[in-house]
Amino acid sequence: MNEFKDIHVGGTIRTPEIEFNHLTGELVLSGRSIPKNAAKVYDPLMEWINTYIKTPQETTNLHLKLEYFNSSSLIWIIKLIKLLSKIKRDESVLYINLYIENDDFEMKEADELKNIICSVFDDIGELKVSIGIKIMGTDSNGKVVDESIIMI
Repeated sequence: MNEFKDIHVGGTIRTPEIEFNHLTGELVLSGRSIPKNAAKVYDPLMEWINTYIKTPQETTNLHLKLEYFNSSSLIWIIKLIKLLSKIKRDESVLYINLYIENDDFEMKEADELKNIICSVFDDIGELKVSIGIKIMGTDSNGKVVDESIIMI
């Protein structure tokens, strides 16, 4: 049997830095995501998550620290979130952490963003996992200065 390993991939100007740790349940995408071939970047993450959701941590945190991403990356990120929502462990929680520079962060936009994310779960059916969406406004150094949260 293959050993389940973490994923650590350095980012480039076109691809995100990826840190997926199965022991802590911390899954981080940071930087930019504008790859020429999004499937090449995100397919291995889908495979990893398929394995992870079989024996997840009690709390899983998906951190989306993306300063910029294109529409094909967004499609793959939605697929990642949908797959993570299939965690079947009782009393488990999935937090989707979105980081937005505070100059671009307004509570109205945060509400719109939460509505978009909530609509992703409308067609999934009954969820075993509790899902929380955290939207963090950050300063120019990446420090969180404002926060909004909703539980689904």
